[in-house]
Amino acid sequence: MRDYILECCVDSVESAIEAKKGGANRIELCSGLVIGGLSPSKALFEAVRENVDIRIHTLLRSRFGDFCYTDYEHELLKKEVRMFRELGADGVVIGTLRPDGSLHTEQMKELIEEAGDMSITLHRAFDMCKDPFATLEQAKRLGIHTILTSGQKNNCVEGIELLKKLVEQAEGKLDILIAGGVDGNVIPKLYQETGSHTYHMSGKVTLNSEMKYRKEDVSMGIASMSEYEIWRTSAERIKKAKGSFSKHYKNTAQLFTVEQCF
Repeated sequence: MRDYILECCVDSVESAIEAKKGGANRIELCSGLVIGGLSPSKALFEAVRENVDIRIHTLLRSRFGDFCYTDYEHELLKKEVRMFRELGADGVVIGTLRPDGSLHTEQMKELIEEAGDMSITLHRAFDMCKDPFATLEQAKRLGIHTILTSGQKNNCVEGIELLKKLVEQAEGKLDILIAGGVDGNVIPKLYQETGSHTYHMSGKVTLNSEMKYRKEDVSMGIASMSEYEIWRTSAERIKKAKGSFSKHYKNTAQLFTVEQCF
């Protein structure tokens, strides 16, 4: 039986602690989760590393928006890969595309070279690519270990047909890490339909800001979102997702204690 991965994406020390408490066995560390995630700072990585003892994969995305990067942006990503390798990250989560929607294999090769023996995940740039099947084959040839995807839909349940095909095409040579609306309610269905052993979720809840004085008519960036709401991972939501496997397996705890070798 293959090992199972429950990865939690977090952008704070508090969320990382909650993820570990809930039973996640891997963290995807980022900043700015509210806009899909950006590269975390060195200080955040070090603080999370001090407080949790599970694997940390760092998301590397230099800005909000598409995944077609200029030469300057690409060089920045290379430096970030090198920095997190030196800091002791277990993996990096990366992805770059060409203007035509194909994987930018040359840029990816350079990033992978910088990563050394770290685990490599192709992030949801995959969900924006033109041909997911061709991109999966390119990922295999590049030696990528994991593809993070919702099946090229906003929600993984909507993308379930493509996810099933991707798992079949992967042939166990890389993991299809299912994302986008993953929680304890949908994992059993996803496993039954796709056979994937790896799942990615935030387990977030929205907390009310502790600010008493509020400037409600001023926005710091995204006008449609309140400045007084905080996203935070809930250990209970992670625990529920972990427990959802118990409907199909007798020893859920065992499934989540062994990390894959990459």
